[in-house]
Parts: sequence; C-alpha cells; structure tokens
Amino acid sequence: MREKIHALASQIHEETVGWRRHLHQNPELSFQEYETSAFVKAQLDRFGIPYTPMADTGLVAHIQGEQLSDKVVALRADMDALPITEVAGREYGSTKAGVMHACGHDVHTASLLGTAHILQSLKADFGGTVKLIFQPGEERLPGGASLMIKAGALQNPVPQAVIGQHVMPLIPAGKVGFRAGKYMASTDELYVTVKGRGGHGAQPQQNIDPVVITAHIITALQQVVSRVADPKMPSVLSFGKVIADGATNVIPDSVYLEGTFRTFDEKWRKEAHARMVKMATGIADSMGGSCDFEVRSGYPFLVNDEKLTAEIRGYAEDFLGRENVVDLDLWLAAEDFAYYSQVADACFYRLGTGNESKGITSAVHTPTFDIDESALALSTGLMAYVTLRRLGVS
Repeated sequence: MREKIHALASQIHEETVGWRRHLHQNPELSFQEYETSAFVKAQLDRFGIPYTPMADTGLVAHIQGEQLSDKVVALRADMDALPITEVAGREYGSTKAGVMHACGHDVHTASLLGTAHILQSLKADFGGTVKLIFQPGEERLPGGASLMIKAGALQNPVPQAVIGQHVMPLIPAGKVGFRAGKYMASTDELYVTVKGRGGHGAQPQQNIDPVVITAHIITALQQVVSRVADPKMPSVLSFGKVIADGATNVIPDSVYLEGTFRTFDEKWRKEAHARMVKMATGIADSMGGSCDFEVRSGYPFLVNDEKLTAEIRGYAEDFLGRENVVDLDLWLAAEDFAYYSQVADACFYRLGTGNESKGITSAVHTPTFDIDESALALSTGLMAYVTLRRLGVS
C-alpha cells in the first residue's frame, strides 16, 4: 500500500500544484471564502465525493470505504487568506490587491483535495469513513473550527481521530515534524484605552497625562509573566499597537493599545486575564486617570493526543523514512485546530516546505512567503497513508 500511495501522489502531483496555484492566485479573507468553497466543491464533484455545506463557506465531505468497518477519521484543511500584499513578480502571485495566502492555507486545501482524490480511488481497499473538513476563518476570531464544530462537523459519524497538517518553512521540503502533548499556545486579544485629560505639553500640571500612565501600565503588566506566572508555564504578553495621537507639545486625552496574551493552561489563562485588568485599572486610577481593558478570549491551547501522535509519527517514519521525521518544540503561535484537539483525539503536524537552495526561506505571514512545491506530493501521500493505516489497512 505504501508504494501504491507514493505512486498515486506522484501521478497527481502536477494537478495538485495546479490547484495550489489557482488558490494562491485567488485568495479570500476569513469567512469570505465563497470562490474557494465553490472551487473545492467542483473538485469533489469531479471525484464523486458527496459533501455538506457548513458554517456558510465551510463544508464536510465523506469518503465511505467499501469494506465493513465503523472506524472514522477526520482530516482538516483551512481555506482563508491574510490581508497582506504579496511581493510582485510571481507568475502565480495573488490577483487580489492586499490579500495573500501567506500562511499556506492554499497548500492545505490543495493537499486535502489530493488526499481525497487518492482515498476515493482506493475506497475498495479499506473500510470505515473518512471525513474531509474544509473550514473557513482560521485567521480570525472566533475561528472557523469552533463554528464547524458547533455546526456538527464532528458528528454523524463521530471521528476517533482528527488530523491536520500545516506548512513549516523552517523545515526542509521532504520532511515533517511532530510533537506529542501541548504544542501551540492559547491566544487572547487585548484592547485597552487609557483615559486622562489632555492639554499643552508645557503645562503638565494642568493635565492627566495618559501617555505616562500607559507607560507605567505596559511596564507593570510584564510582571504578570515574570513574577506571577509559574516559570515552568510558558506565557507571553506583548503589545504591538500603541496610539497616543498627540504632538510634540500636545498631550492627548487618551492612549489606545492592542496586544496579545498566550499560554498553555486554561486555569492560569483566566487568572492572568483578571490580574491584567485589575493591575491596569488600578494603576490608571491611582494616577488620576481611568482604563478600559477588554480581553477577547481567542483559541485554546493545542494539545496533540500522546497515543495518536506516536502512532501517526510511526506511520510517517514508515512512509518517509525515520530520517525525514523531526521533533518540534513548543510554539507560542496559535491555531484554531486547537478547538478540535479540545474535544477529540487530535494530531496536528508540520509539513516541511522550505528550500534554502531555491531561496524559499521566508516565514509565514510575510509578503515573500512561498513553498517548495515538491512538498505537495508528500503532503497528499502522507495524509492518505496515515489515514489508511489508522483505518486498519496494512
């Protein structure tokens, strides 16, 4: 079966590259993936795979093996792009101004289509059900995964495993990476307005300076991570936007902040929220101002089921060779696949897409991000092989 899948992945590689390039040229922002969804449906129709629309632009397709089995495996791909302007000059570059597949979701969608093509052609060789989850809105709260779950993506039938893959430019094409247990952090968005009383910069005694108050708040809040969090619990607090719209001689009435908080423990996460709000409002009040502090809870932390991940890693080593399977470290980025991992046994692994010799080294979420497209043969074949092994095919 391993050799058969390698051959099938190789046969459809050119077509998979074509799908990826079409999607890359036609990116759509989160929850606006109408053309993308229509494209996926058209390919599934070609393959003869039935599907059900879900969560507006999402869909769940089913491949039913022809042998007897009640096993169910779910495979997930996200479809949305980012509000980034792609570097000019690529023949398959984005045709939509200010929108780009800078996180590889075009790769994920094309890969799952390729995997579906392979599995549909082999359905006489296995029993059980393969659920194909094409989801919207990974890049934007509340996260398309949460909406798909609420809409019933993991019901009728219920999968025993949910598997996802994600591009990783730091790993060379031809390799994949795994980490069992906690892998990616929860993520929360922080929106803060510090209010004072503005006025002339030369007469600070007449004002309540929100800039100074904000400086104290930003510095003090770092104690939540450095002096309150358990040192063994990774936590990150960062503010990436600070707007004090005054002038060289004008103290503004207010300062606006946006930031993020990330960690790996739900109890500590809630405690940290409360501490940040209390500390910021207390500092502002003590300095004569006020503070509105909003925490928008985002994705939970992502945990890879230990047993399932070990099993799938073993299948990957069998399919690719042990030398092409690497270990991953904790990563403080976030992923809405975490929602699946909180309600089902899940495994989220990394697909190597980098190639230094070709100059393909840019990180995700950058205008120069790209992939070594040779990875598209591995991405389709490996997921098909893992699925069949999980369904009991040797």
